[in-house]
Amino acid sequence: MAHTLLVLRALGLGDTLAAVPALRALRAAVDHRIVLAGPADPGRLLVAEGLVDEIASTRGLADEPAVPRPDIGLNLHGSGPQSHRWLQATGPRRLVAFATPGVCGPKWDDDEHERARWCRLVASGWGHEGDPDDVLLRHVVPAEQGPDVLVHPGAASGARRWPAERWAAVARELARDHGVGVTGSPAERRLASAVVAAAGLPESSSLAGDASLAQLAATIASARVLLCGDTGVAHLAYAVGTPAVVLFGPTPPRLWGPPATGRHVAVWRGDERRDPHAAEPDAQLLRITVDDVLEATRDTLSHLPR
Repeated sequence: MAHTLLVLRALGLGDTLAAVPALRALRAAVDHRIVLAGPADPGRLLVAEGLVDEIASTRGLADEPAVPRPDIGLNLHGSGPQSHRWLQATGPRRLVAFATPGVCGPKWDDDEHERARWCRLVASGWGHEGDPDDVLLRHVVPAEQGPDVLVHPGAASGARRWPAERWAAVARELARDHGVGVTGSPAERRLASAVVAAAGLPESSSLAGDASLAQLAATIASARVLLCGDTGVAHLAYAVGTPAVVLFGPTPPRLWGPPATGRHVAVWRGDERRDPHAAEPDAQLLRITVDDVLEATRDTLSHLPR
């Protein structure tokens, strides 16, 4: 029977996809059965890519560990100690994690880019150096048709939500020359509809709804460019290779920004790191103007084949 390696990453879509380079390095380094304790929908993308073998559906550390005893536990969730204790409760013979009192490992660096951080942890455990920019999910097939430009106005927290009226102004201008669609989760239908209406777009331009994550990935893969805030769909665009114009506010792109492929644009007008979970739009995010986003988008489109 194959040995089992349990990976804890019980966070959201963007967090899950930010772990892809580390998981790719892990897959190359071990022959264990890799089980991801994390959210089911993003996890299915990783199973389809062959990066993990199984999902133990988990969202946050409040969920009780309900997995068979693993041979190794790998903490790709956080710096500890809470996440360390979650993994230790599953009874692994070995724990690979960042150092805390009672746990040996490399030192946590709060100023390290998220993808690089987890690649470094995997390298500390197995000596295999991953590439933090190796984010592509190669199994995703683009949808047969869809808008050239996708606008995603939602974000996981208010601090990262650029105002809907600004998104509408961007969509209105871009719609003069391009097909524009507005995406969102089921909970963001009202937001997407408001942006569509304010932009003067047909109601059919709202793509927010009940599409699966796999279907959303295919839709983004078929677009020429995605416009969004610093949230999960930005990482989905990186993963499928669609150029993204991403608006950063409380968190600087040096910590969560796109891979250095030249395909993506991080728009940031900030000068310090602030709370990404605050309820109100971050003041640094609000410094970004409609013209800033239009300029970045048009420049991106001008460098793409038609």
